[in-house]
Amino acid sequence: MGNPSSSKGKIKDTVPKLVEFIDTTIYGDIWERPELSKRDRSLITVSALIAMRATDQMRSHMEKALDNGVTPVELTELITHLAFYAGTPAAVSAALIARPVLVESGFVKPDEAGS
Repeated sequence: MGNPSSSKGKIKDTVPKLVEFIDTTIYGDIWERPELSKRDRSLITVSALIAMRATDQMRSHMEKALDNGVTPVELTELITHLAFYAGTPAAVSAALIARPVLVESGFVKPDEAGS
């Protein structure tokens, strides 16, 4: 599965300081704070990405959410729930990104997903 920071390599030579902040502050500090579990942080992060329609980072964070204990059913419910808060277009975009992740996890059969 992917890595939430998979796009870092593509931008490191352009904005090295940003990549440093991502590594040290976001992943080195924020994600390691014990006040929220990584599972909860994943739910929050995927929700924020859907609401902001930040599709470039969505797939890798959905994969990481599954790695962090979010179930495929919870991921699909999160997308459905966000349709009412972030809008149906945002939820449909998220569902299109989630589809291959859910196929790869075995939750959705390839023929059911149109792949």
